[in-house]
Amino acid sequence: MGKAFKLTDNKILLQTATNFLQGLYPPLGALDHDLAVETVTDGSDTIPPFNGYQFIPIHGQPNEAPDTIWLKGDDGCPAYTRATNFYQLSVEYISTLDSSRKFYSQFTEPLNNVMPAENVTYAHAYDVFDLLNVGSIHNESFASAVTTPQLSQLRYYADALEWGRNYNLTQPARSVGGMALAGGILRQLNQTVSTQGNLKLSLLAGSYDTFLAFFGLTNLTAANADFMGLPGYASSMAFELFTDGNTTTFPHDTTDLRVRFLFRNGTDVSMPLIAFPLFNRAEDSISYDDFVDELGPRAINSVGEWCSTCQSLSGFCSQDEYGSLSEDSSSSVNYNDSSSGLTAVHAGVIGAMTTLGVLAIIAVAVFFCRRTSAASSSSEKISSVSETDSGTSA
Repeated sequence: MGKAFKLTDNKILLQTATNFLQGLYPPLGALDHDLAVETVTDGSDTIPPFNGYQFIPIHGQPNEAPDTIWLKGDDGCPAYTRATNFYQLSVEYISTLDSSRKFYSQFTEPLNNVMPAENVTYAHAYDVFDLLNVGSIHNESFASAVTTPQLSQLRYYADALEWGRNYNLTQPARSVGGMALAGGILRQLNQTVSTQGNLKLSLLAGSYDTFLAFFGLTNLTAANADFMGLPGYASSMAFELFTDGNTTTFPHDTTDLRVRFLFRNGTDVSMPLIAFPLFNRAEDSISYDDFVDELGPRAINSVGEWCSTCQSLSGFCSQDEYGSLSEDSSSSVNYNDSSSGLTAVHAGVIGAMTTLGVLAIIAVAVFFCRRTSAASSSSEKISSVSETDSGTSA
């Protein structure tokens, strides 16, 4: 099965991807004992270590590599920094910062060994929430220092701050991370289509702020207002490329392809992936061509475009004015080119549709206890919209 795993060279992201792949590719013996048995040259049977454990190689992108923009487009982006600073000059931010000071003063003592007292404010709402939330689960002294109602209030403030920093309709630069992720999503799905379905699975690992920016860009808040809140630790979203009808042949034209967005908030086994409609539409799936037409204008589609949008001085941006980079990294892509010569591939049948490719994205964090992922059920309340990454909690 063709697959692609992308993440930055970050310990938390690497660990999260490894954990995810351990579940996706469990030990062969856990699936079928016979699959785990290997007959060696002397005729005897042997089972590889750990009941046929499957070792999946993972390669992270160095932080200075241009392809990191697809996963963390707000890093090293001066335009994003200026836009978030602008939010911190807003009446909304200043008012909340002042009105919440007394509330935050309750937590300077329990956090005195990990955070300076002057930082225990709304200005650092996510860090305060994350430390106390994880601490209350795993540390008895923290558990006695914060109540459930207080944690709810801390999460409310963290939601408000991070949403304000990562989405504003009138200031698109706040959503650079989501715009770049959108471009990465289009590139991966296009690869599934243009390579005749050889790429079946793409796995990306990114951070909660990128999720929030993407939620805003794609109007997911119209489907459920809880998408304005932080995602849960190690939440995941998936884009499923499929065709209607029971078939094992890849469609000959992109007009026969559809895309569905699914989201799972956190890692609770009782919480399945739930489909949500994108772009303020009614249906929970959209034709591939319409998906490209909707997402394309909202996306950053090349490294050069990112360099220009961010006005970045990153090393790769200085190459021939935003990069004489490889075609794979810098060129624009025709995402709905129906002349790509699609041919038959084997695909599994799910109900009345055939899944042709899946792009999964896991939300994690990239700053000490920073990790987060996203919302949850369609018409139901998105539970715990504020707990993320499996890589640093615990």
